[in-house]
Amino acid sequence: MTTATQAPLVFSPYDYAVHEDPYPLYARLRSEAPVYHNPDLGFWALSRHADVREAFRAPDVFSNAMGVSLDPAAYGPHAYKTMSFLAMDDPRHARLRKLVSKGFTARRVDALTEGIEAISRQHWDECLARSRDGEAFDFVDDYAGKLPMDVISDLMGVPEADRAELRRLADLVMHREEGVQDVPQDAMVAALDLITYYQGMVAERRRSRTGDLTSALLDAEIDGERLDEDEILSFLFLMVVAGNETTTKLLANALYWGHEYTDQSRAVIDDPDLVPAWVEETLRFDTSSQLVLRTTTRDVTVRDVTIPADHKVLLLIGSANRDEEVFPDGDTFDLARDTAASLSFGQGPHFCLGAHLARLEGRVALDMIARSVSDYELLPGAERVHSSNVRGFAHLPMRVEVRG
Repeated sequence: MTTATQAPLVFSPYDYAVHEDPYPLYARLRSEAPVYHNPDLGFWALSRHADVREAFRAPDVFSNAMGVSLDPAAYGPHAYKTMSFLAMDDPRHARLRKLVSKGFTARRVDALTEGIEAISRQHWDECLARSRDGEAFDFVDDYAGKLPMDVISDLMGVPEADRAELRRLADLVMHREEGVQDVPQDAMVAALDLITYYQGMVAERRRSRTGDLTSALLDAEIDGERLDEDEILSFLFLMVVAGNETTTKLLANALYWGHEYTDQSRAVIDDPDLVPAWVEETLRFDTSSQLVLRTTTRDVTVRDVTIPADHKVLLLIGSANRDEEVFPDGDTFDLARDTAASLSFGQGPHFCLGAHLARLEGRVALDMIARSVSDYELLPGAERVHSSNVRGFAHLPMRVEVRG
């Protein structure tokens, strides 16, 4: 008789197997090594809810200033050039966030509701038309991958004719190759192409203002202080990376887990008032942003383990959101669950500025879907995106039954 032994506990955010299903490994990390060290890749990882939450709340110890990604090309004192105030500490972070917030207000986001509904209707009606003809479609290619980027482009003032190309560039920016622990060349080129495009757009707005976010950022002022060119460009780029990809993944994840837990999706289709719960439980159960990076400013002890100063620490949001100490039966998708403790948008001074927009897009999109279909099924061919920190689908073939 032989006894099965568990494989050694090795965690890498670049491992394609982790991309397919990280949650069993997260459970082992919480149980066996809540303060995990990977000396080969040079990082530590916190997996329990309490530790991740406290790290978010202690930016003086867990710093953003070197960036929020483990990818070597995105790490270092230059990280703010593409990740804006997300890669800054106070007081620099607070100054830039306040200035950006002058343009990116809750009122401006709420005013987008009608536009989001129109963009959503345009793309979803095309999917429904194909469904009426008995065809299948790819939920990501034909809907979820289009909506968020078009909403952001609409917010920024990008002409409709340019939006498909910007979606293509944004997808390239996020893609990672298996076994390659850095940003691929194609992603770097795409990032430069995006920045170049936004440079031209900012130059046009300097000559002639419109009512879009780009114009508002140019005019944002606090006590005579304004955003400079690089600060505007880095924020526009951040919107593409943080605002586009995460919402695309949220929508596809919601449909996927609704399909896996048919009683839950059936409840929403029967009562679309449950859509906000569908959004929030998806954010908790399988959040788009699985992890973010911090850098220690001094030696810090967590659960009797000392992490030295100037070391990289991954905050495993996806693991924290499944922590049984906070979410009983956390590996079950349950729309009746209290999700108030979810860490999907972070906590503390770096709480996600785009959380309101992401939730609004999610509610509008899923409400439209729930009210227009009587059922749906996923088809073979689902394919996950491969990214070191974002989790979701690159392709999700499906077929729907349109309501009569």
